[in-house]
Amino acid sequence: MITLPDRVKQFFNVFRASGYQIYAVGGAVRNLLLNRTVDNWDFATDAQPKQIQDLFPDAYYNNQYGTVTVAIEKVLFEVTPFRKEGDYQDARHPQKIQWTKTIEDDLSRRDFTINAIAYDGREISDPYGGQKDLADKIIRAVGDPNQRFGEDALRLMRAIRFATELGFLIENATRQAIIANARKITRIAGERVRDELMKIIASDNPADGILFLHNTKLLQYILPELEICFMIPQKSPLRHHIYDVGTHSVMALKNCPSPDPVTRLATLLHDIGKAKTFRKDQKTGLITFYNHEVAGTRLAEKIASRLRLSNKDKSKLVRLVKYHQFTVSEIITDKAIRRFIRELGKEYIQDMLDLRTGDRVGSGAKSTSWRFELFKKRLIEVQKEPFKITDLKINGNDVMQILHLKSGPQVGQILASIFSQVIEGKIKNKRADLIKLIKRHRPLQLIN
Repeated sequence: MITLPDRVKQFFNVFRASGYQIYAVGGAVRNLLLNRTVDNWDFATDAQPKQIQDLFPDAYYNNQYGTVTVAIEKVLFEVTPFRKEGDYQDARHPQKIQWTKTIEDDLSRRDFTINAIAYDGREISDPYGGQKDLADKIIRAVGDPNQRFGEDALRLMRAIRFATELGFLIENATRQAIIANARKITRIAGERVRDELMKIIASDNPADGILFLHNTKLLQYILPELEICFMIPQKSPLRHHIYDVGTHSVMALKNCPSPDPVTRLATLLHDIGKAKTFRKDQKTGLITFYNHEVAGTRLAEKIASRLRLSNKDKSKLVRLVKYHQFTVSEIITDKAIRRFIRELGKEYIQDMLDLRTGDRVGSGAKSTSWRFELFKKRLIEVQKEPFKITDLKINGNDVMQILHLKSGPQVGQILASIFSQVIEGKIKNKRADLIKLIKRHRPLQLIN
């Protein structure tokens, strides 16, 4: 039994009072049947856009698909007239939209059976067996899957995304059609591919989603740099890896503890440079990937641009890939740790630690070690010290006032000298101590 929120019931009543049909459709009904939270409410009606606006004068309408947006108690309801769609010329958008009078016509154009269920508050309309597929945990195309994917190639990724998010399997004919039509995903804009990929990666089953993409031949068009990694072996004398690079990358993603999709993506892509740097000694059988992080950085930049990541997300992705090969040896110096933090950025330290955790487990190792735990403690301790001159408890004005200097290069040189003494541990970064240091020495002594 579906229970609708009161605001939806009231919304329905407005349409019915004027003699119109109104149905909740798509993901809203699917999630209601699965007892999941409904974040987006979509509705279908036999009312035309102008008639919907007559019912809700503050509604917004400015698109060719007839969708009218109505704000109810600060929640956006999107209402679209029953419609059929003409032929698709760009593997994404229909050339022509035709209004119809029945919900059955409207449901016939939808992608998957689990999204082709409608509910009017009293009865469910389910002409394609979506409820049974929900119960059986199956993703199945509405009608001919080749036709559905030919109409809109983004549905290829949506099938994978729904299977991943819901923990479902893809029905055989639908899966075969994905394989047969996989190349069509190249006709979809990068940002659309990005949105679906990031939803897959952000799900509770991200590794399964990537394997779905790999097994349905989509990955070679979405992330060819990763796809080739499934052909790169890593098992080698003196090496700890137990998987090929591609499988290791997926296992690293699976075991990355971060919920952040960009960190997860970086974990998935951290070793993509290994395909270009693979070397195997024919005598010893030893496999090496020297400077794979350098090659991987260039590839990560290319992927970020192709997927049209924001500048912030691109910077984060590239930095995590670039610096993932950091050393956790117990003999590493504070200076080296400080340089690592400065290059990576303090804001990305936890993301990098999460990537390394995934990397370790994805290699067949334990999630941590005494060296790794020691490194984490030292990261905390080192951050208590200044990282740049502006972190000092004094500034140029203090130097000028105490030494009676005018603003100029000499002030900067003095501050640099003091900063060097602080990071070398010769003096604490305490204002009182630094003031005494300035007073105790003449400027030239400070510089030397």
